Amino acid sequence: MAPWLIAIIVIGVALLLIVAMSIRIVKQGTAVIVERLGKYHKTLGTGLKFVIPLLDRALHPISLKEQVADFKPQPVITKDNVTMQIDSVVFFQIVDPKLYTYGIERPMSAIENLTATTLRNIVGELELDETLSSRDTVNSKMREIIDTATDPWGIKVNRVELKNILPPAAIQESMEKQMRAERERRENILLAEGEKRSKILIAEGEKEAEVLQAEARKIALLTEAEGQAQAIQKIMSAKPDAAYLTLQGYEALKAMADGSATKIIVPNDLANVATLFTTMKETLAGDKPAKTKTTAKTK
Repeated sequence: MAPWLIAIIVIGVALLLIVAMSIRIVKQGTAVIVERLGKYHKTLGTGLKFVIPLLDRALHPISLKEQVADFKPQPVITKDNVTMQIDSVVFFQIVDPKLYTYGIERPMSAIENLTATTLRNIVGELELDETLSSRDTVNSKMREIIDTATDPWGIKVNRVELKNILPPAAIQESMEKQMRAERERRENILLAEGEKRSKILIAEGEKEAEVLQAEARKIALLTEAEGQAQAIQKIMSAKPDAAYLTLQGYEALKAMADGSATKIIVPNDLANVATLFTTMKETLAGDKPAKTKTTAKTK
């Protein structure tokens, strides 16, 4: 093979290598920092980009998507001297690749330490009960402080969440006993209210039953009285003689003897029975006969 042909092939391969080294494809959601002769030159965005081989050096792509950093539990002392283990989760996003690359060494370690110190400062001003019931307040304060501190690093902190708050075992046991006692107290209150309501309903039912029974007795007595009055009225309207009244007295005594009475008083003269019915007849008849007799005497 001729020397000139070999030279052309070598030059062609070199050119291909140079072109290949100058092409950079940046994926969506990432950015690439380019240094020229060891100094920051530019930031490559998404798409097909070109650099100068040997002069420019492209660093590793940096993700611009939101990321999650889950940090291990940290010992934190509250205002009332209770040591708790609290682990936190930080949601952040790189908004400036240049500041993220040159702003601080090991940015993730810096965020973890910043989160731990901020958490200790905030919880140290709260008591145990406030810490357990004020998660949203702690989260908001931490996000604000950490976001301000990470601005020079090109990092935007979107959210900070306290994932677990673990008090000491003795305090956990005490809290469980307190919660158990509170549940039992509520249960006893509900049972007492239910029993009270039940007794009220039973008393109201008994009262209504007594009222109904009294009404029934009243109606029965009125009905019986009306029946007796109507019977006497019919007897009086029929103008019974003394023999009929005496016979009715015998029937009444017979009914009394057939009953459950253990002692019966019989009048000496059964004619008194007739006299009784006669008196009742005159009473129901009114004062008309008396007025007639008076008029007759006047004449």
